Amino acid sequence: MDVVQLCLQLGATMAEEISVADMTFQPELRAYCEQNRCGRFGRNYTCPPYIGEVNGLIRKLKVFTRAVVWQNIEPLEDSFDFEGMMAAQQKHNAMSLEIARRLYAEMGRENVLVLAAGGCSRCEKCAAETGEACRLPSDALSSLEAFGINVSKIGEVSGMKYINGPNTVTYFSGAFWS
Repeated sequence: MDVVQLCLQLGATMAEEISVADMTFQPELRAYCEQNRCGRFGRNYTCPPYIGEVNGLIRKLKVFTRAVVWQNIEPLEDSFDFEGMMAAQQKHNAMSLEIARRLYAEMGRENVLVLAAGGCSRCEKCAAETGEACRLPSDALSSLEAFGINVSKIGEVSGMKYINGPNTVTYFSGAFWS
């Protein structure tokens, strides 16, 4: 399966294959999660602390040798268009979920890991908030950043820009396998 072509066919603005060895991992990025900047820390099963300790997650990723990263660049009304940013993230993550479903079907869920932009938002309220089991575990995708991946550095390694001009928002996701 040509993962780059799959990403592009499903709507990615750009997609590139990179070596996991070329990626920059920064465990200190987890501090942003712990500061609860997005409001999901301890409230979402795909976010810290539920997903595990960051160095363990980095070790898990380093078992893989190959990765395809993809991005979507979406226009905004202006740099304060929060609704546009959230809509773009939802669209990007819906595409990322479809990529994940196809890769899991082709390669086996145990052989590939897909990470998206931000924690899972499939349910209006995550079951973690009420202590219930995840309602959609096969659809739940964690974020690149929660795994200690510096997304701006992925852009550098893959030739994709992290910042794409005024009144735009850019989201990244990635798939990892050997």
